[in-house]
Formats: sequence, structure tokens, C-alpha cells
Amino acid sequence: MGGQAQPMPFSMPMFRRFVPEKARPWTYVFIALTFQLSGGLYMGTMSQMMGETALMREDLLMCLYANLAGMAIYFPLLFRTKFRFTNKTLLCAAATGVLLCNLAAPHITFLPLLWLVCFVEGMCKIQGTFECMSNIQLWMSPTRDFTVFFPVLHIIILGSMQLSDLLATWLAYHYHWDFMQLFVCGLMVVDLLVLTICTRHFRMFKKFPLVGIDWLGGLLWALLALEVAYLFNYGDYYDWWHSPVMRRVAVAAAVTAVACVGRMFLIRHPYLEPKMWTYRYLVPILVLVTLVEVLFAAENVLEEVYLGEVMRYGAMTGARLDWPVLAGCLSGCLFSYWWMHTRRFNYLRLIIVGVAALVCYFVVFYLTLSGDIHISQLYLPMVCRGFAYAVLSVTFLTCAEEIMNFRHFFQSLAVFQMLHMVMGGVVGAAIYTRAMDCFMADNIARYGAAVDAVAASRNAVPVPQVMDMFMRFVSEVSLKQAYGWAAYACILLLLLFLLYDAPIRRRLKQMPFWSKVRKDTVEALSTEKVG
Repeated sequence: MGGQAQPMPFSMPMFRRFVPEKARPWTYVFIALTFQLSGGLYMGTMSQMMGETALMREDLLMCLYANLAGMAIYFPLLFRTKFRFTNKTLLCAAATGVLLCNLAAPHITFLPLLWLVCFVEGMCKIQGTFECMSNIQLWMSPTRDFTVFFPVLHIIILGSMQLSDLLATWLAYHYHWDFMQLFVCGLMVVDLLVLTICTRHFRMFKKFPLVGIDWLGGLLWALLALEVAYLFNYGDYYDWWHSPVMRRVAVAAAVTAVACVGRMFLIRHPYLEPKMWTYRYLVPILVLVTLVEVLFAAENVLEEVYLGEVMRYGAMTGARLDWPVLAGCLSGCLFSYWWMHTRRFNYLRLIIVGVAALVCYFVVFYLTLSGDIHISQLYLPMVCRGFAYAVLSVTFLTCAEEIMNFRHFFQSLAVFQMLHMVMGGVVGAAIYTRAMDCFMADNIARYGAAVDAVAASRNAVPVPQVMDMFMRFVSEVSLKQAYGWAAYACILLLLLFLLYDAPIRRRLKQMPFWSKVRKDTVEALSTEKVG
């Protein structure tokens, strides 16, 4: 993967001549931003959707996991489609797919079909983002340096996540929850107009057909991710193993996992090759990614309970916390760039910095958590969470690229993103939800004896008001317990990192040229056919 020291001249020949050279990369940055703002359904409008439709919270979260699974599973196909179709074809197809999915999603009530639409939207979303970013790499770094590419990429991705939530909440509050879908459709129409007018079909290398792709294997891996997501997402609703639904889903997931592994070893070109799993440090990175994502799931469970049940914040008030998270994400990306590219420090230490920031989030939230605080007192832990998420996301991807051959890198990204975006989050949410149920039941049993009609009448306080204050108090105590245990787990993880020391290279290898990637792909397929 060496030989990238000489800078390559940057050009974007897919644009028509009348488009200024300096405006071309920024046009693709804008298009990538519009793709990242998109989604099948938007979590910022969850309360409005639940109130107007027959969908439960679990149904809407499953739409999110289906969207993320579509993004994750599509990674191994990104280069194959890039070598087969022109950039204009791929971007127009992705924009059209996002447009159609956003038009259809608000009107679909059949859940499996809605999940499928969100899954397809995720595939289109990652296809559009990749096509834009892969064509401006030389603009960001003439040597295709990942320590530049990943921080810039995450500024767009993480920034768009927070802006999408803010925008969806604002549109739902002032207009209607499906206005976010209409807004995204408008953005896709703008993208299609720009692509139609300003770009042309152009090939940088000879067309390579879509041969040797294990389509069935990809579907099986995607099905496995969705089954795991369904199992942990609906587990609390169905009361886990007391429900035959959960038992059947668990058996189906086990059978699918066996089919995935068996197919991986039995066919010539599996979707995820066995050699991909043999790289040193890959499994520890995947385990660490899962553990960290489990801890980050506090955002979707504990924070939601605190802001809704204890503080009683409305949607617009709660959305104000997206701004400090956005500030933390941007500062984390810039800090990662400074650490890895400018200073070229050991990036294993950068993981320690990220975990330390996550510890700060849990500890500060634990110390701050109360029903009598001002919302501004929550800004610091939110900044810490955004900073930790950005630093760890950038560093994990950089570590995965460093230890792997580029041929298997995008296969590992599929596994990485399934654990990072789907399985880790849904497992963590299930753990936090179960913990809160146990803590709430225990605290109600402990303190409930002090609440009765006699005590209320003695203080001339209505019983309903007493019960409301009592439940808010119990929720607050339970949340403190949950945050405390999460802080213990995160501190233990930090101590393990501080005890671990390994020689890690400071200078990272660069991304190879697309022509070399295509050549390696052709040679790999040809060699395996001859063998």
C-alpha cells in the first residue's frame, strides 16, 4: 500500500467546463451534506409520529436500525459499483432512491415494508456520500492521508446528524412531522438538478463488471443484523424469553449466523472473506467498538428518561442540547486531526483520550443530575459526549485501516459499522432499559411505603400531586444509579487501556489510488478463478 508519497494533481473531470474549478469540490461537499441529512424516518419527530400514527417507539427505532443496517452492509459494494458505473450515474441513482424513499415512508403503515424502505434509503445514503467524498480526497489530502480524510469526513457525518435532529424537531414543532421528509426531497431535487446541469458521464478507468459478488451472502449478513436488532429492540416490550416471539427470533438469528459462517467458508467469493477476520488486533478493535457503543447508548435511554420524565422538557427545549453536542463533535474531529496529522502522536493514546472524555460525560452527568438544575448545566456533559464520540469514531476507523490490507478494509467496515451503528447501540439500549426497570422497581419498593393517603392529608397535599412528585424522585434516583454503574464500567475500561501498552506506528500508511484498487480486485478474482 506504499508508494503514495508523491502528491497527485487534483481534478474533477466529471464537471462540465463552465463550472469553476474552485467551486467543484465544494459542490460535492454540499451534496454529501444533503445525503447525510437524509433518513427514512427522523428521530427528532418521534413523539409527533407516535401521537399521530399507530407506531410504537420500538417500531420507529427499528426503522432507524434498518436504515443503519442498510448503510453498514453496503460498504463492500462501494468500490465495485464505482468501477462499474460512472460517478454521475451513481449519484443520480442515490439521490433518486433517497427521494423516493422519503416520499413513500410517511405513508407506509405495514412495518416490514417500512423497514425495507428505510434499509434501501440507508444504502442510497452511503452510496451518495461515498461517491462525493471519494472524488475529493486529493483535494483534502494530496497524499490520500487517512489522518486528514477521516476527521474531515466525520465533521460532515456527525455535524449532519445533529443538524438533522435539530431541523426535524423544528419543522415538526412549527409545521408537521412529515415536513422533514419533504425538505429532504427538496434537497434531492436540487442535487439532481445540479448533477444534470453541471456534470457529465466520465470514466477514470475501464469499466469492470459486477462479477464475483456474493449477493445472497450480503443479504444473509444484513438479515442477521436486523434479527439481532429486532431481538434487543423489542425484548423489553415482549418481556424477553417469556414471549414465544423472542424465542423464535433468537432461533432464527442463530440459524442465520450459522448460514453466514458456513457460506463464508464454502463459496469462492464470500461477501465477507474468512481472511478478513484473521488480521491481528481486528477482533480486539471490534470488541472495543461494541463496548464503547454500548456505553454511548445512554444517550437514547437514560438521557431520554431524564429530559422527559424528570425535567419534563418539550421537544424544542430538549433540542437545545444538540448544539453543545455538535460543538463537542466538531472539536473532537479537529482534535483528532491535530493529534494524528499535525503532531503525529501515538493514536492508541488518542483512544485513551476519547475514553477519558466518555468518563467525564458519565461522572459530570452523575454529579449534575437533578430535577432542580438549569438546562445550561447540562452543556458540559453533552460537549464531553460529542467530543468522545468523534474522537473514538475517527480513531477506530484509522486503526482498522492501519492493520488491514485495503482489499479487506471495506469488508471490515461492514462489520465495524454493524457493531458500531446497529448491534452495539441496540444491545446497550436493552441493557440500560432493563437496568432502569430493575432500579425503578427496587426504589418504588424501598420508598413507596412513605407515600399514602394519610401522609398526604396531613400535609394538605393532593394524592395525585404526591404521586407525581414521588415518581419523579424515584426516576431521578434510578437514573443516578444507572449513570453511576455506567461510570464504573467506563472507568474500568479506561484503566485497562492505561495498563496496556503496545508499540504502534505513528506514521500511517496512505490510501492507495483507485486504479491500484481496481487492479488488485481484478487480480484477486483472476487468481481465484485460476486456482
